[in-house]
Amino acid sequence: MPWSALPDPDDHGPAPRPLPDVLDQVLAGLGAPSVDVLMTLHERWSDLVGAEVAEHAQPISIEHGRLLVTVDNAAWASHLRWAEAELLTGFERLLGRGVVTAVRTRVGSR
Repeated sequence: MPWSALPDPDDHGPAPRPLPDVLDQVLAGLGAPSVDVLMTLHERWSDLVGAEVAEHAQPISIEHGRLLVTVDNAAWASHLRWAEAELLTGFERLLGRGVVTAVRTRVGSR
C-alpha cells in the first residue's frame, strides 16, 4: 500500500448538501423524476385518477417516463389501459410535459 498523508483534522470534507438535492441526483441516475414530482404524484393521486380507482390502484415508480401502477385485479389494469390517454393528459398538466409518457400496470398486493 503506498504511503499517503493522514487527513487534516480541521478538514471536514465537502460542505453538506440539502437532502432533496442529493435525492434528486440519485433519482435522476435511476431514470426517475425529482422528489417534488414523486411527492406531488402520490399526494394528488386520487385527484388524478379518481377516488374509486385510487382505492384499487397505487403508483409504484416512474422510470424513464413509464409509470408503474399496482392494481388489485386485472379489471382495474384494463380500466387504466383504457383510460391511459386521459390519464397522460392529467399527468402532463400536473407534473409537466414528458414526466409520464406511459402507464404500465401490475396486478398484485400494494
